[in-house]
Amino acid sequence: MLIDNVKKVKITDKITVGNDKMFLIAGPCVIESEDLVIEVAGKMKEITDKLGIQYIFKASFDKANRSSISSFRGPGLEKGLEILSRVKEKYDLALATDIHEPWQCKEAAKVIDLLQIPAFLCRQTDLLVAAGETGKAINVKKGQFLAPWDMKNVVKKFQEIGNENIMLCERGATFGYNNLVVDMRGLLEMRKFGYPVVFDATHSVQIPGGQGETSGGNSAYVYPLARAALSVGVDGVFAEVHPNPQEALSDGPNMLKLDEIENVLTKLLEYDKLTKEL
Repeated sequence: MLIDNVKKVKITDKITVGNDKMFLIAGPCVIESEDLVIEVAGKMKEITDKLGIQYIFKASFDKANRSSISSFRGPGLEKGLEILSRVKEKYDLALATDIHEPWQCKEAAKVIDLLQIPAFLCRQTDLLVAAGETGKAINVKKGQFLAPWDMKNVVKKFQEIGNENIMLCERGATFGYNNLVVDMRGLLEMRKFGYPVVFDATHSVQIPGGQGETSGGNSAYVYPLARAALSVGVDGVFAEVHPNPQEALSDGPNMLKLDEIENVLTKLLEYDKLTKEL
């Protein structure tokens, strides 16, 4: 391998990640409807089972960080967790979702297997502590404003409360106005902390606020960047997937089409295998 080994992170009794074959966190950006999440979850389970990929289904019950006050945010915590619990029951999938406030952590942990800290909140100590105290696995997105080595302070917060079942996620760094870039060196820098690193392939091509009241993006770059990240040696990939991104209520311009994801994953697995055999 190109990089040193890292700690194993247990998501569920069936899913433990780190060092091995690429794992995947994917789903629609936000819970638009129960029918949508059931459709995406079912198709993603079929594909990942076929390809032998450890898979965690992700959808947010609330998108608290939106460009416009009128943007769709989701069904909220209670209704969102009800829908996600039915996804788990129907397909026996591990679940991930964003949390934004400390009080949400305990409630979310009753259903969710992997709590995700949004990039803008990665330094919010109360939120990190509340998430860590649930004992659940945590995926922390690196803030667009942080250098990769500054994530050591985020790691220390979890270490000090006794939850090291964590992973770090790259989603691009702010480069001027309305633009993000990915420094592949940062993936290696974060992996030096000893925890699995995830590459967020879809948010990394986002153009924050690029359409005035909504964010833009360029999904054409999702596959090339994911391929590059796996060639560096990341542990997992995060991607947002939708049957029709043009009609998605959040992050449509940077999402992958559901009917294209099998082809994308098949190709990415080839790069992952090559890298991890070195």
